[in-house]
Amino acid sequence: MWIVNEERSQADLAAAFKEQMNKSALFQITGVHDGMSALYAKKKMGFQGLYLSGAAFCASKGLPDLGMIHSTEMAEKAKEIIRASQLPLLVDMDTGYGGVLNAARAAKEMVESKVAAVQIEDQQMPKKCGHLNGKSLVPVEEMVAKIKAIKQAAPTLLVIARTDAKSVNGMEDVIRRANLYVEAGADAIFPEALITAEDFTHASNHIKGPLLANMTEFGKTPYYHADEFFIFGFQMVIYPVSSLRVAAKSV
Repeated sequence: MWIVNEERSQADLAAAFKEQMNKSALFQITGVHDGMSALYAKKKMGFQGLYLSGAAFCASKGLPDLGMIHSTEMAEKAKEIIRASQLPLLVDMDTGYGGVLNAARAAKEMVESKVAAVQIEDQQMPKKCGHLNGKSLVPVEEMVAKIKAIKQAAPTLLVIARTDAKSVNGMEDVIRRANLYVEAGADAIFPEALITAEDFTHASNHIKGPLLANMTEFGKTPYYHADEFFIFGFQMVIYPVSSLRVAAKSV
């Protein structure tokens, strides 16, 4: 129980996430939506890292994934998940909940909740699920400014920069944006909604930093096994809404 178990610090959880990310094996990160699913993922499934999806959190509140939630809500849910599991958590911060200052404030809230890493994306508001059509992107300079602000406001917080450029401008813009985000201080890159094996290997051959893949069910990305992502050259994979789908199916 969390009442008697020793709690880990945010810095320790961030270090644990980074250690898993840098291992010579794929870091598999499962999505959870509350404390109970987090504890189950740890004790029954043996996961070493967890993911709090904005889409899953919206769905749990009966809302669409259209940027309708606030950083304070996500930080509070993150605190619940970490308290229950004592595992490093990656939190989906969408676009940073506004401008550069909003992103920095949200990052501080995440550190206070002991979040290990955050994901921030380069969509314009109102944002959409990454596997929907009709997305639009912010200028690279705006995303770079948000990454720098997060790193300055919360130095121990890992930043995974997501780019949605594949379905908007194509793979070359994915590469261009990703490398600029790494230069700005991103600890890893999440190229969203890649489709073919060639997309994934092209990304790993041309992007400088560690890479995260998204294996969501029923999205644009076809099903790939974890071993395949490792062969593609990726270091991490998330299964963002799996726990919520299991819970919904059981009702």
